[in-house]
Amino acid sequence: MQPWLWVLLIVLVVVVAAAVLMRQRRTSTLRDRFGPEYDRTVESADDRRGAEQQLLDRARRRDRLDIRPLPEAARARYAEQWRGIQERFIDDPAGSVGSAHSLLDQVMAERGYPTTDFEDQADLVSVDHPRVVEDYRAAYSVYRRQGRGEATTEDLRDALVRYRSLFEDLLRPEGGATDDRTDHRANHATDDHATDDRSDYQTDDVGRYDGSVDGRTGMPADGRGDGPSSTSYGERR
Repeated sequence: MQPWLWVLLIVLVVVVAAAVLMRQRRTSTLRDRFGPEYDRTVESADDRRGAEQQLLDRARRRDRLDIRPLPEAARARYAEQWRGIQERFIDDPAGSVGSAHSLLDQVMAERGYPTTDFEDQADLVSVDHPRVVEDYRAAYSVYRRQGRGEATTEDLRDALVRYRSLFEDLLRPEGGATDDRTDHRANHATDDHATDDRSDYQTDDVGRYDGSVDGRTGMPADGRGDGPSSTSYGERR
C-alpha cells in the first residue's frame, strides 16, 4: 500500500474515533443532566440521536429564559396557600387538585417559565427539575381526567402528592432542585394534614420561608415515606 494511503487511513481512524468519543461524551453529559428524563425522551423518540437533539434544544430554549428565584415573602405566601389546598383535600379532592395545578402555574410564571402550553412548559421545567417533571406530567394527566369525571379519589390523592414534589423544588430558597433525590414522589404527609394543627407549612418567627413546604427542614428528603400510598390526604383521624 502506498504511504499516502496509510496516512489517509490513519487520519480516517482518528476522525471516526474522535466522533465516537464526542458522541459518548454528549450522551454522558445529557444523562447526568436530565437523569430519568433522558431515558423517557429516548424511549419516546425514533432514535437516540433525535432524542438527544431534543434535550439539547430544550436546554438552549431554557437558557434564553430569565428564571428567577422567588423572594422570601413569595415563598412563604405560596407555602401557606399550599397548606390550605392540602387541608381542603378532605372535603373537596377535585377542587384541591385543580387549585394545586393553578398554584403551580402561578409559581412557575413568577419564576419566569412560560405557562401557556403544558407540554412546552413541562419540557422547559425538565431542564432544571428533571427528576420531578414526570410526577408533574402524571399529576396533570389526572387533572385532565378529573375534568372528564374519570379520576378516582385515589387518583386525585396521588396527583396532589406528585404536584407537591415539583412545588417543593420550585420553592427552594436557593432556587434550585435537589437532584440527589432518587424518588421525588416520596410523601412526607402525616395525619396532621387532616387536623387543624398548623405546625406544617410554617415560616420562622420573622416570616421567612424556611426551605421546606411543611417546615420540617431537619427531615431527610429520602425519609418522607415510600411513595404516594403512604399519604394520609383525605383520611380523618
